[in-house]
Amino acid sequence: MTRLLAGLALAASALAAPALAQDAGLTGRWRTSAENGLVAIERCGESYCGRLKDAKPLRADPDQRDVRNRKTELRARRLKDLTVLANFTGGPRIWSGGPLYDPETGQGASTGTLTLLDDDTLAVRGCIAPLLCRTQTWKRVR
Repeated sequence: MTRLLAGLALAASALAAPALAQDAGLTGRWRTSAENGLVAIERCGESYCGRLKDAKPLRADPDQRDVRNRKTELRARRLKDLTVLANFTGGPRIWSGGPLYDPETGQGASTGTLTLLDDDTLAVRGCIAPLLCRTQTWKRVR
């Protein structure tokens, strides 16, 4: 019986290993190409999300608000810890989801993809329509 339980535990850990490796690929802290920002990507339930942790405007004013947002009712929200990526699923190299939000421009994208180009490079693509997309390259912070 002990051997059977040990075998089941070993099999379960082997099955969990790909999921853990997949999580390690996307989760972490990423330096954005705009405003020297820092986004933390983590598990949010069954999907991934990304929250703004740092950027040039936040270093100047830690209480910086979302003043460039096109929706006037959202301009009073704080940029620190603002969700800029939501509902991304997939992997192990490409995730899709949305919405995405760029606080530098105040523009959002309803859908997008996150593509892990290598262990330390992430292509973040947001689209407002099938042919109207923009891509940024983010670098992992170690």
